[in-house]
Amino acid sequence: MRTADPGDTIDWGGGGTQRLEYGAGTTIFAQGDSATSVMYVEKGAVRLSVISHAGKEAVIAVLESGHFFGEGCLAGQAQRMATAAAMNRCTVITIAKTDMVRHLHAEPAFADRFLKHMLTRNIRIEEDLIDQLFNSSEKRLARTLLPAGALRRARRSAPRLAQGLSRNVG
Repeated sequence: MRTADPGDTIDWGGGGTQRLEYGAGTTIFAQGDSATSVMYVEKGAVRLSVISHAGKEAVIAVLESGHFFGEGCLAGQAQRMATAAAMNRCTVITIAKTDMVRHLHAEPAFADRFLKHMLTRNIRIEEDLIDQLFNSSEKRLARTLLPAGALRRARRSAPRLAQGLSRNVG
């Protein structure tokens, strides 16, 4: 049974929200750009990567439909810490920081779901870091491949966090 999605009740209208299409390989934002908005992957996949001072690139996340990114601006981050690029043709909803803050304050159910989403991602990042520090490459590969099956099953049964975004932005 599908439960009501908090995003269904939010009016995302206004000048601070845009739906943008990106082609594969297109940069959505670059490391060092001003951090003024939160993004939501409506369709497709986005790669987050960082480049060291020595020029080495590291992919830090691959985010598929239903994920937010760029949320560092909500915590006062002035510049993007990573580069976000479309991995395939994708649709991204951009929500200005002020609009996102307003929605988080005005819609407690949405705020609860957003917090759960962010904490779940943070736990996964911590697990990945521990994996990198303490496990062999074979164990890391197995840990990476095992959740892929669970992700496919979850997509079939779990409601999307901000399904209402697509109806209200467009």
